[in-house]
Order: sequence, then C-alpha cells, then structure tokens
Amino acid sequence: MKIIEFESSWCTPCDAQHEIMEDLEESLGVDVEYIDVEENQDIANEYGVRGIPFIVLEEDGEVLSSFQGLTQADTIISEVEKYE
Repeated sequence: MKIIEFESSWCTPCDAQHEIMEDLEESLGVDVEYIDVEENQDIANEYGVRGIPFIVLEEDGEVLSSFQGLTQADTIISEVEKYE
C-alpha cells in the first residue's frame, strides 16, 4: 500500500498533517509520497484534490480511500488496517 499526501508550503494544517504522516510512515511501515500541489497541479487534478491536506490510500494504482482536511492518525490507521 502507498499513501499519498497532497500538501503545500503555505498550508498550516498541511504542516501538522506532514508530522502525523511521518510518524505513521515509521509506525506502520508504509511509504508516504508527499506531493506539493503548487508544483504538481496535474497530478492533484488526476486525484480530484479540491482542498489540502488531501490523503490518498492507494494499492496497485487503485484508490482505496481518501481524506480531505487534517486527518488524525487513528483515523488513517483504522483505514489502513481494513486493507491489510
């Protein structure tokens, strides 16, 4: 499973989300890809990003789940565990 976090440097909630994701990356042993929406608008559009932070859980190119806005670790963990 891969987790993608769409973020931007000017986004204060994204800073908090980034810290949460770094902790989860270590504790869950999953890869997190961080994508700056300002530099990668085409990719953000492909995933339907309308607000940030925006998190996507993906496996083999298929979107399993997504979250918009600051999302707490326990919510993400619960969703990841559904697909393990």
